[in-house]
Amino acid sequence: MIYPMMLKVDFNSIKEVGENPKGLIVTWIVNWSIKPFTMYGIAVFFFYFVFKGLIPAELAKEYLAGAALLGAAPCTAMVFVWSRLTGGDPVFTLSQVALNDTIMVFAFAPIVGLLLGLSSITVPWDTLLVSVGLYIVIPVILAQLWRRALLSKGQAVFDRTLERIGPLSIAALLLTLVLLFAFQGEAIIRQPLVIAMLAVPILIQVLFNSSLAYWLNRQVGEKHDIACPSALIGASNFFELAVAAAIGLFGFHSGAALATVVGVLIEVPVMLLVVRVVNRSRGWYERSQTTN
Repeated sequence: MIYPMMLKVDFNSIKEVGENPKGLIVTWIVNWSIKPFTMYGIAVFFFYFVFKGLIPAELAKEYLAGAALLGAAPCTAMVFVWSRLTGGDPVFTLSQVALNDTIMVFAFAPIVGLLLGLSSITVPWDTLLVSVGLYIVIPVILAQLWRRALLSKGQAVFDRTLERIGPLSIAALLLTLVLLFAFQGEAIIRQPLVIAMLAVPILIQVLFNSSLAYWLNRQVGEKHDIACPSALIGASNFFELAVAAAIGLFGFHSGAALATVVGVLIEVPVMLLVVRVVNRSRGWYERSQTTN
């Protein structure tokens, strides 16, 4: 699915890095140097130790793989929604999404391969690379070609097109969610305890990474409207990529696929909670800048 938001992403936006370098550096560090590995570590702790007696060893390995796929796929298009809800800087949001997508093309498969390798899980690199091509490279290329074609007809045509396809994007997203839950619906209903156990490490990593990025931006003196999208992009997940890779690697009814679908299940309410927290803490955040 090509999100209409992706039409906004002009990869010349990466040139805007110089405008808010500290916020982008925080985003880069949290998304790619911290999040994949903390997600993996948290999942290992819960699936292999805390819930050891409740989860069979083979399923624990599959659940861990699903968590690793989620951790290596930070959000892309949905961050525009979260950023808007927090009053985030749109230019910065655009820049970090462009940078994030560029990094993901090259980093997703190696990071997933490394993490799955640590779990002694065979890594079919062709499946990983196909997932990257289908869900990142091709949509981005098509969106950029369409964007240029629309802009060649004028900004008004471009803006009008975005308005028209906005509802289609929401409908496509809802259809995707319906299909995901249709494939895993029986497992979700039949195993509420398993769903709760899968949700725990995912919930912790969302809260941990959003809090870390938010705090780091405050420490380096970035504005609140920069800190918000910087914190939210790593907390949310590119769930289409994670789910597709899980299905491709392990199958529709695998534990890995179920884990990624649980990530989708809890993402919206948890992200809305994060949005509320960063909005309500704005006064606390900005006090540090007035006292420095």
